[in-house]
Amino acid sequence: MLIDWSQHIIQTKIVYYGPAMSGKTESIRALFKHLNILSRLESIETTSGRTLFFDYGPIELVHGDWIIQIHIWSATGQDYYAETRSTVLAGTDGIVFVADSNPSLIHENLRCWEELKGFFGPQLSTNIPVVFALNKRDLWPAINQFDFVNALELNGTSLIFETVATQGTFVIEVLQEMLRNILLGSNLAQPKKIGT
Repeated sequence: MLIDWSQHIIQTKIVYYGPAMSGKTESIRALFKHLNILSRLESIETTSGRTLFFDYGPIELVHGDWIIQIHIWSATGQDYYAETRSTVLAGTDGIVFVADSNPSLIHENLRCWEELKGFFGPQLSTNIPVVFALNKRDLWPAINQFDFVNALELNGTSLIFETVATQGTFVIEVLQEMLRNILLGSNLAQPKKIGT
């Protein structure tokens, strides 16, 4: 996170991460659509419409005399482009892990979670907050949270939202929680200035 005290600008980077087809791009699109800034979203896609390298878009919030610039990225879930993930993750302040609710894909969720832990080691969750978006809750079958937590061996403090990206369900709340974690977890002298 970059803080310009003279200009009252905070810049932060959030990466949406997870298995292929879990709904990362759809989650970001729903977020930008809700904020009426869909035109700011850029995607590098294959000819079939799947994310090739990343999605990217800026969001700007104003709170008092502070401007919060949020840089939203997604990492591709396709294994063919796996080498690009570490580049997209570089310098991130927080991660939204978008998981697929289909129980048959729990191993894909686990593989991506282990990969993410491999990138960051003990920094993950300690210095880099993670919010889970357990997506596709409108589809059957859908894994329950208890089994999801056990499969990924998450601790009891993991933040999990049940999302439906195609309908925009809880996409704003996921971002709000992520910002709360990033801003309150930083060493800002007076967090009340930047809002929570």
